[in-house]
Amino acid sequence: MEFISNAMILSFSILLLLPSTSYSLYQNPENHIKTAIFVTGSFEMGPGSIATKTFENIKFPRGHVGIKSFDAELVDQEGNSIPSYETYLHHWFAIKYHQNITMSPNPKLRRPEDAFFQRNEGTCNGGILPHYWGFGVESRGTTSKIPDPFAIEQGNPTKIKNGYEEKWLLNIMVIDTRGAQDKKACTQCRCDHMNLPKDFYNVTRDIHNQRLTTNYKGGLFCCQDNLQCKQIEGFQGSRRMVSLRYKISWVDWNIYQIPVKVYILDSTDKVRSNGSKILHDCLAEYTIPAGGGGDSPHVQKANIPMENGGYLIYGTAHMHSGVVNATLYGQDGRTLCTSTPKYGTGKEAGNEKGYLIGMSVCYPQPGSIKIHDGEILTLESRYKNEFRTGAMGHFYIYLAEELPQ
Repeated sequence: MEFISNAMILSFSILLLLPSTSYSLYQNPENHIKTAIFVTGSFEMGPGSIATKTFENIKFPRGHVGIKSFDAELVDQEGNSIPSYETYLHHWFAIKYHQNITMSPNPKLRRPEDAFFQRNEGTCNGGILPHYWGFGVESRGTTSKIPDPFAIEQGNPTKIKNGYEEKWLLNIMVIDTRGAQDKKACTQCRCDHMNLPKDFYNVTRDIHNQRLTTNYKGGLFCCQDNLQCKQIEGFQGSRRMVSLRYKISWVDWNIYQIPVKVYILDSTDKVRSNGSKILHDCLAEYTIPAGGGGDSPHVQKANIPMENGGYLIYGTAHMHSGVVNATLYGQDGRTLCTSTPKYGTGKEAGNEKGYLIGMSVCYPQPGSIKIHDGEILTLESRYKNEFRTGAMGHFYIYLAEELPQ
């Protein structure tokens, strides 16, 4: 589906994999919350390999539902959790799209209107950060649970155009760091630590569809599918099949549910105006230059006007290792939410020493924090002040327009 590759964060060549999923379902009889566990189709990885995959039409709760949580992790062919020091989950994004039920299976016969994104309510431009859920290496320790009676409404038939179906895809990036000369540089997608094609800078386009220059030192573009981290000479390691296992909890939609809207904000957003129109320019990632030094963190800051507001129900950040914290402020300077990291101390998956294993979540008392229509929010993402490529500062907030009576 060409629309996906054109609107994703990067213009990657999308490899379509038909997801062969395993599936289990159980239901809590007290609150009628249903939970299902799925596993995407698998793909092969070896030491140093990079995989960027898109799984279309994934398994997802059917009907008019309210999603309560969506969590994911990497597993091997036996269903075992894979530790981050072996295979690093850079990111996974769950993206909604609507597809014409008569769309041709032949890509050459498809029209642009046959399939299109239904993005979140966030302020980023075009196809930048369109997803509803998604984290990275911190996934296992970052909860996405939404408190009752709030939920993310999906599958509302009144919001699906006649002749179309609502579907979901997963876009993921995985880096196998076994045998890498520098694991840290490998996970940061540092270009000088990758075996890049000789014509890489001549043929690669950046996020604005301009030719990538040699000033680009690292990030998503240097972690394209099938590229390779430079390896320790003579290192030998086995190849294995890898999948993304994801768990979704939901309720059937009814009058007792209160919808929340998903907003994903980016600390690289360069906001400007064209007359009365507000224009956003999100880069999705950034580089922290060398030579910062000192004890003070590097701060990436964006002032983001919110066309529509609401009551803050949930907040957290998607960041990478080296993060100090991320804070969202209101226009009057009040702190709306600060998300702080947790680093691992052991060897088991989910507690890998030195790796980011979770980001804290804000659950303000419903009604205690309100973002007003037109309010300008300030997002600050903070990392250790040292050279770093591919840093991300994405902030997720769920806003409700009404409160329980």
